[in-house]
Amino acid sequence: MKNRKTIATIFIALSLVLGVIFFLQVDFPETLEGYFKKSYYGQFGSLAICIELLIAAYYLFVGNVKSNFALALFAFTALLDIFFNLTGMFSSGVPYYAMVLFFICALISLWIAFSNAFNLGRITLLGAIASFIMGNAIEFYFNYF
Repeated sequence: MKNRKTIATIFIALSLVLGVIFFLQVDFPETLEGYFKKSYYGQFGSLAICIELLIAAYYLFVGNVKSNFALALFAFTALLDIFFNLTGMFSSGVPYYAMVLFFICALISLWIAFSNAFNLGRITLLGAIASFIMGNAIEFYFNYF
């Protein structure tokens, strides 16, 4: 239980710090038309990954049965963002230092989610597929549409 709460606390702190940094980098438009452009909404992709990590870390901290699904969703979203950026399919708004941190957190999250390390309920095959599909949907929303 102590390890679970320690990892969750680190994830929460990391998501809050990176979330504040990413929010401060958002350029808010001066006209009403700017709020309806893709370039405005694309800025929130990195912030969405931080929010996913925050929610997953909270579930992990309290020991909720949804934590493995939330951790897998965060991990797939973060890894897909890195993969799409490295392959050149999309340009990510996540800076490289945050990509490294997200990569480390995503690997730990996948290990926790799929090994059921803290006995919070195994993630089902359907849950794993759903988290992968939702991670793709989030990435495509912020980078493609």
